[in-house]
Amino acid sequence: MTVALPRQSAGPRTGSPGPSGPPGSAGSPGGLTLLVIEDDPAGSLAIPELLDASGGRMRVRTARNLTEAERLLTDDVHCILLDLALSDGSAAGGAQEEVGDELDILRRVLRLAPRHAVLALTAEDEAERAAEAVRVGAQDFLFRDELDGRVLSRAVRYAVERKRADLAQRQLTESRLRAQENARLERGLLPTPLLDGSELRFAARYRPGRSRALLGGDFYDTVRTADGTVHAMIGDVCGHGPDEAALGVELRIAWRALTFAGLCGDQLLGTLQRVLEHERSSDEIFATLCTVDIAPDGRRAGLCLAGHPAPLVAGGGRGPRLLPHHEEGGGPALGVLPKARWPRTQVELGGSWSLMMYTDGLIEGRIGQGEQRLGQEGMLGIVGHRMAAGLRGEELLDAVLAEVRELNGDELTDDVAVMLLDRG
Repeated sequence: MTVALPRQSAGPRTGSPGPSGPPGSAGSPGGLTLLVIEDDPAGSLAIPELLDASGGRMRVRTARNLTEAERLLTDDVHCILLDLALSDGSAAGGAQEEVGDELDILRRVLRLAPRHAVLALTAEDEAERAAEAVRVGAQDFLFRDELDGRVLSRAVRYAVERKRADLAQRQLTESRLRAQENARLERGLLPTPLLDGSELRFAARYRPGRSRALLGGDFYDTVRTADGTVHAMIGDVCGHGPDEAALGVELRIAWRALTFAGLCGDQLLGTLQRVLEHERSSDEIFATLCTVDIAPDGRRAGLCLAGHPAPLVAGGGRGPRLLPHHEEGGGPALGVLPKARWPRTQVELGGSWSLMMYTDGLIEGRIGQGEQRLGQEGMLGIVGHRMAAGLRGEELLDAVLAEVRELNGDELTDDVAVMLLDRG
């Protein structure tokens, strides 16, 4: 049985399909919809009655050119049947456009509807052209003499499912590539500490904010130089995303190289600022940083702050407290002032201690439903309580992060990096 090709008026579009899935991916209670693009004004192309997999009648819309097709290409269209003989009269007066090659119209339809299944319709003596259409991007081809209901219905269903599978495979491939890129960035942000020969114990945790993928702009590092000094650093590039993560990697690698070259304190931070100024994508980008250099005997340390929260230390019979820093409060964040200075403060650690360095994501979480933030005092209380319970190292960091998230009522919105060094 065949029916005359119905011609639905070209009404306004309801929206383009989003990047998360193919058109109709959520299913359509009214069955499948086919958009036919052919320019025979008499409608002599006979489309047989089409049935979907459930036995329901498939809806058919027609367009005489790409202008009409774009208006009819709503989210509920599942498949496009394109007559390769189409001469697109998309101009207002119906004038036909010259096409660059015999499959130019197909290429334009694929650009117009990248997430829709497309069937190419051609003459039986154009088998080579039909095969080329599939190579260009169509899901399948049909010859005009094959337009019986069974063949066309099956071809439409096959094309729709193949397009869904192709999109799912593409999304999977893109996801794997992103995971590989993130893994490479993560190795740069979260390196293996170089502490051979040191008595210090190292632990660290890193968690990206809930609104992003795998990485943010937080970074840290720890190395031991030939003279026995242990150098530790933690930093935070403002903003979130791959660009900030990449800049964090560059700063961390630069810090490690400069530290092994013998730089520390103000000289090291000044050089890192020049690196940031040359590598950042915008003059608005800055980074906060905290550096600590621990003497070979482990009892003293030098502290420099560049707009970063002060680390905490516990030991010597005392609970957790913030390390004292220069009376001027340290220096500004890197990238803020072109001729900034960063004073170095000498601090006494004692014989047995725990030193925790962190980014501000740890202290900016909320307490309950209100607007009150945890802050450094709240963090000191949590750490002190957990240490009193006997927790140390990675167990301590895991417990602190868990309690901070619980107080916040959800995952923290900002990235969090925490690093712990223990002696004794």
